[in-house]
Amino acid sequence: MGLLPKWLSRKSGPAIIDTPDKLAKLLGYGYDSYTGKPVSSQSAMQLTTVFGCIRVLSESVGMLPCKLFEQKSDHKQVAVNHKINRLLSVAPNDYMTAQEFWELLIACLCLRGNFYAYKVKVMGEVVELLPMDPGSVSPKLNSDHVPAYNVTFRDGKTDVLSQDEVWHVRTLTLDGLIGLNPIAYARQAIALGLATEEHGANLFKNGAVSTGVLQTPESLSDQAFERLKTQFEENHQGMANAHKPMILEMGLDWKPISLNAEDSQFLETRKFQRDEICAIYRVPPHLVANLEKATFSNIEHQSLSFVNYSLVPYLTRIESRINVGLLSSKDQGRYYAKFNAGALLRGDIKSRYESYAQGINWGILSPNDARALEDLNPYDGGEKYLTPLNMTTKPGEANNVDD
Repeated sequence: MGLLPKWLSRKSGPAIIDTPDKLAKLLGYGYDSYTGKPVSSQSAMQLTTVFGCIRVLSESVGMLPCKLFEQKSDHKQVAVNHKINRLLSVAPNDYMTAQEFWELLIACLCLRGNFYAYKVKVMGEVVELLPMDPGSVSPKLNSDHVPAYNVTFRDGKTDVLSQDEVWHVRTLTLDGLIGLNPIAYARQAIALGLATEEHGANLFKNGAVSTGVLQTPESLSDQAFERLKTQFEENHQGMANAHKPMILEMGLDWKPISLNAEDSQFLETRKFQRDEICAIYRVPPHLVANLEKATFSNIEHQSLSFVNYSLVPYLTRIESRINVGLLSSKDQGRYYAKFNAGALLRGDIKSRYESYAQGINWGILSPNDARALEDLNPYDGGEKYLTPLNMTTKPGEANNVDD
């Protein structure tokens, strides 16, 4: 605790903003839309597709191991004794696991476009990373083009921190410093999705009212009309009262009707908005339970595309910021961080074993290399690399195949 500034103690850490809509707009948390519905990070998460996309992205990155490697002259190895390796692979601080930390980082990038963490240092080396609410940090470039971070804390105090104190990961940026907020830029699509959900809820809330009308040639008095309305709402309105028998009087007749074109069209609008939001986050629809266009032949390719074009941009962005923001200048170039996305690219057991067999037969893998990929222990003699009998070197060149 003595290593932390008083304003960043665990009891009085950065504020978690939870304010009414008007104050949220004032602080930049709410974004008006053409539908009239303001969109914020919190309200966007109430849309199932947004929640599903962010959960898929954050949990996919969170389950990948991230390690620090040391580059030797002819090989690489995990830098198990380096402090940064423990932060990346075990725990970045005293209250979070590495998985929880990476999930939070991706969620912040998806909802705010930026992630900030305070770097606790001992003897110039980072020993702890403490996440800060992106809404409490305002980055800017000073006159010397050096980043400075204006931070507002829970007690209302503010301070300006340097880049040496803040680890900043950002998404696509237009100024080189502040990542673009996906929710702000996609607020029209998200607002339309929220509006169609609200319309659907209102459409089905009234039960019988949306499926028919009461008709009578008689003229009802105000008292009779109010009695009929009250009785009908109590006994027949809502899904709980659906299919109850009606007792009609004074020539009343029930005329069932179907959904009109506008009400039916909103179902297609909901489907379209679901695909729109998947496109924003580049998440294949089948990963958020939309299997309408999925087939046995294309799901595997969509999953590979998800790793290569959805996750890898996040992974390389984080790896680069680790190399630049967490490693000291003397360690840069010698050490580097790397996520292992191989687990997501593995096929079924038949495909994997066929691939291993080809790698072993052509000398690309040793049997122990293949066993390591399956988390199996090596065996004596399994470190040798094979060479096909019909493969040879040019005349006069030595064959460097291991004995």
